Amino acid sequence: MRNTFGDIARQAEIDLTADNVNVGETIDFLEFYAREALRLAAATTPIQYPGERNELHYIPLGVGAVISPWNFPFAIMAGMTSAAIVSGNTVVLKPSSDSPTIAARFMEVLEEAGLPGGVVNFCPGSGASFGNAVVEHPKTRFIAFTGSKEVGLDINQRAAKTQPGQIWIKRTILEMGGKDSIIVSADADFDKAVDAVVASAFGFSGQKCSACSRAIVEEAIYDSFVDRLRERVAALKVGDPAANANMGPVVSEGALRTIHEYIEIGKQEGRLVAGGNLIDTAEKGYYVEPTVIADVAPDARISQEEIFGPVLAVIRARDFEHALEIANNTEFGLTGAIFSADRVKLDRCRDEFHVGNLYFNRKCTGAMVGAHPFGGFNMSGTDSKAGGPDYLYLFTQAKSVAEKLS
Repeated sequence: MRNTFGDIARQAEIDLTADNVNVGETIDFLEFYAREALRLAAATTPIQYPGERNELHYIPLGVGAVISPWNFPFAIMAGMTSAAIVSGNTVVLKPSSDSPTIAARFMEVLEEAGLPGGVVNFCPGSGASFGNAVVEHPKTRFIAFTGSKEVGLDINQRAAKTQPGQIWIKRTILEMGGKDSIIVSADADFDKAVDAVVASAFGFSGQKCSACSRAIVEEAIYDSFVDRLRERVAALKVGDPAANANMGPVVSEGALRTIHEYIEIGKQEGRLVAGGNLIDTAEKGYYVEPTVIADVAPDARISQEEIFGPVLAVIRARDFEHALEIANNTEFGLTGAIFSADRVKLDRCRDEFHVGNLYFNRKCTGAMVGAHPFGGFNMSGTDSKAGGPDYLYLFTQAKSVAEKLS
């Protein structure tokens, strides 16, 4: 199995060199899950009961649906799919309608690598029709999904309803949205904090569930931080990502409209510091300026609702206690970060900053497979921890076998 995935990874690297980060993460997922499957195959019981031979086997669940997003169309799609198949399952793969092509290429690589027919079944289609039908089908055993809160909750509800002929409780593995915060303490390394907020908020045009959409800044440095933020954002270049611009387009015209609506809401809820405009360009794509809105209330709409675009709300906190309170005031709990030189503050956040992926003195995006198992709390999903040592358990069930020795 390890050699097979090595072939897949090498072919993917050749075919998709234009997206090195996406390809690199895909390779990491393939390698990691293949090795994790070997580890699970060697599992045993913690105790051998006297007079018995005790075994523990992790067996596959069956046929599952993998419903992947458009924003990491290779890495997340291939990661969920490979986790399912190395665990012994078969997959109905339904990629996002906005990005089916990479999944189709991945299918070609799987076939070239010798994966038997029918193990992964490429089924692009509408989420509202085909996707719902797969989720509700009585022979679907599990659903692995990455996407929005609204769709994830709908999948969870549909999967929970027992269909005629269904003999199991369907398992849902859900990675959903975020409203992620970076706390900047008064004792932080100022320049590193600014750089991290800009990178987290505007990398990939803010189209990441892990993106920083809220900078929570202590009052003592708030005004200076906003001024520096304005300077850094003004220097960002927006354009064709193939030309190494700092920020490319958003995914679709619909996304552009939604982002623009939130910018207009934000102008009423705070003070526009940078950006705020759509960009009319001769280049193909839908472009919007990186936008910063300061003086935003913690309970404002742009403080609470996931925008999934390059819009950053900056919130003033009286002190660290207030900043931590604000950081925990959303329904989400995916990623977060704090910049501080104070070990007491870091320890408090370790215990009380309620997110699945927490970072100290670095950006809140860029989870590395194996090092940062990824998945969030609350409305951010089922804390599935992709790229972690517990992930394959979600695609298996444990069978205990005890044999009486004569």
